[in-house]
Amino acid sequence: MSKLAITGVTLPDGSRTDLFIESGRFAKDHPIGSTVIDADGLLALPGLVDLHTHLREPGREDAETVESGSRAAARGGFTAVFAMANTQPVTDTAETAEHVLTLGVAANHCQVIPVGAITKELAGRELAELGLMHRSRARVSVFSDDGRCVMDASLMRRAFEWVRPFDGVLAQHAQDSTLAGADACCHESEISGRLGLPSWPPVAESVIIARDVALAEATGSRLHVCHVSTAEGVEVLRWAKRRGIRVTAEATPHHLYLTTPEVIGYDTTFKVNPPLRTSEHVEAVREALADGTIDAVATDHAPHAPQDKDHAFVDARPGMLGLEQALGVVMETMVAPGRLTWQQVADRMSHAPARIGKATAQGRPLAPGEPANLVLIDPARRATVDRGDSASRSHNNPYHGRDLPDPVEMTLWDGRVTYRR
Repeated sequence: MSKLAITGVTLPDGSRTDLFIESGRFAKDHPIGSTVIDADGLLALPGLVDLHTHLREPGREDAETVESGSRAAARGGFTAVFAMANTQPVTDTAETAEHVLTLGVAANHCQVIPVGAITKELAGRELAELGLMHRSRARVSVFSDDGRCVMDASLMRRAFEWVRPFDGVLAQHAQDSTLAGADACCHESEISGRLGLPSWPPVAESVIIARDVALAEATGSRLHVCHVSTAEGVEVLRWAKRRGIRVTAEATPHHLYLTTPEVIGYDTTFKVNPPLRTSEHVEAVREALADGTIDAVATDHAPHAPQDKDHAFVDARPGMLGLEQALGVVMETMVAPGRLTWQQVADRMSHAPARIGKATAQGRPLAPGEPANLVLIDPARRATVDRGDSASRSHNNPYHGRDLPDPVEMTLWDGRVTYRR
């Protein structure tokens, strides 16, 4: 449908209006011959943007592909996703970044924006082709070794210096490996001791955030902190922002909603890195998202094939699905209790991530002349999550069996319907 008239829709500020779309953009007037969509009772948000998505392709197409993952994104209301670099081969060259970009264009469900690795092979020893990836057709601006922390401070400093000329951003997985090693899989607590699981103390996150904000200040470069999960990490961010350091941060839906006791049954669906935290840390993350200390919601959508999850808890791969339930979880944890308004949801899930990732066509106002990227939602609809009803190839969905908001009615990217209930 190239011409649309969406009538009687509610905007994030609570006003009602009609939205007109023609040739991929919002139009001022009702286009002749347009298809009319009655949006009475529906809310329009700018298309959601996910700064942190694992699409697994190339290399692990048994778990996810760019096509299936971006289709899941559209079902979740997303019009853009940033595809993380820990593919096989790693997205550490211009050629690999351009390949991911091409796969996204072919899938055509949403904008797929490649994230480049900070170090070659994610090994933490030598910088990847940061400048070449940025100058390539993929125009990479976000770099991350997500899943692994860049532990070498000197190397991290040089990476900051490399990306500064083009205002790139380094997205760090904040995990000090000397405090929380590769086998750490449970928040350090009474539960980790009782279950005999290697512990992941909160300080392992906060010390890396502290180091990296100091490096960002010293170099004048931009730092983005992935999946903040601890009260201590939040406090470091507050300090850094008061100093005017160029740092942004994200929270995941699962760190807003789920807590450490989920792991008591050793269900590997709930193994994630960083791990699920206790309620006091969840409360701190919610508060930080509400007051803007944490800038954005990012899913860390991490699909895994059964053979990677069907192990003892300590041996299973960490990660869980997130794209299709992200907005519902934010509604449940932040909107329903009055901690975020709809305008703030639009900021945390669209405007801010688009700005951080320099996705210039995304996160724009729902106004004439702007790209027609939006999601129509029914704020009242709820459903029981069924992991079998997913566009993803994987089923490691931590929300399975839970009653949550199920709001997405329709997603439009560049004026084209990419999902409709």
